[in-house]
Amino acid sequence: MIRPPTACVYGAPPPELADWPADAVQVSPLAPGSASLEDVAPDSLDAVVMAAPPGTIERRYALALGLRALKPGGILTAMAPKDKGGARLGKELAGFSCPVEEASRRHQRICVCRKSEGVSGLEAAIDAGAPRSLPALGLWTQPGVFSWDRIDPGTAVLLSALPPLAGRGADLGCGVGVLALEVLTSPAVTGLDLVDLDGRAVRAASRNVQDPRARLHWADARTSPDLEGLDFVVCNPPFHDGGAEDRALGQAFVRRARALLKTGGVLWMVANRHLPYEAVLEESFARVTRRAEAGGFKVYEARR
Repeated sequence: MIRPPTACVYGAPPPELADWPADAVQVSPLAPGSASLEDVAPDSLDAVVMAAPPGTIERRYALALGLRALKPGGILTAMAPKDKGGARLGKELAGFSCPVEEASRRHQRICVCRKSEGVSGLEAAIDAGAPRSLPALGLWTQPGVFSWDRIDPGTAVLLSALPPLAGRGADLGCGVGVLALEVLTSPAVTGLDLVDLDGRAVRAASRNVQDPRARLHWADARTSPDLEGLDFVVCNPPFHDGGAEDRALGQAFVRRARALLKTGGVLWMVANRHLPYEAVLEESFARVTRRAEAGGFKVYEARR
């Protein structure tokens, strides 16, 4: 018999700032293959340790889910950098009628609270952060997903420049499936693999992209899955990691796209105008052409 977990960890809290059992279950949507905090039975855990997300709605959602999962008397330890939600953590937890002890270490605000019998307001926070269909987009989405409530401007520029594609391809960093839906309007596309690190995005994309040619992967597009021999790749690569700009992310997507494409295969990519991707594109591909530039974004067609 598999013993149910008694603790979970959300994200990657600095281990020097909090302790959690060795058998604690990972429940972050940004950890491919992890369990889901939404699926943890209410009143079942002794402890939850959380690297609280930066966005207000998703942070309150995760905190409320963590508190819901705890037994009465169970302990939630939540932390975040002070400038990425940490300054508000204590007040948010107090808003759930939880007594909070606060401390600051290594630029993190650390809040510890014990679940009380009088905990309140959890369902409202969970409802506010839950997946939903936005009529304005015609898409399923969820707070915390990249550009969750609008079409990202870079994606819009890429959509305006993207020609009909053919063969088998991949959408690296697919989000909720906006690019994939456009790619699949071409009857010459025989298959499309959608890859994203965010499990919430993958779940939303699975509802939005109801096409038998599509396959979804909850994975880090920089390292998996194994999709070599593709005819095309489309992507709007990320360039932030934990809220800080990291140009190496987009460069890694460029190199990964080259590795997945067959000779003659093509990458269609959008990037912010200020990001210096030309060098990595030129070193990775035989021919690179700038196909569009608008609104602070540039679109490249790169042929292997």
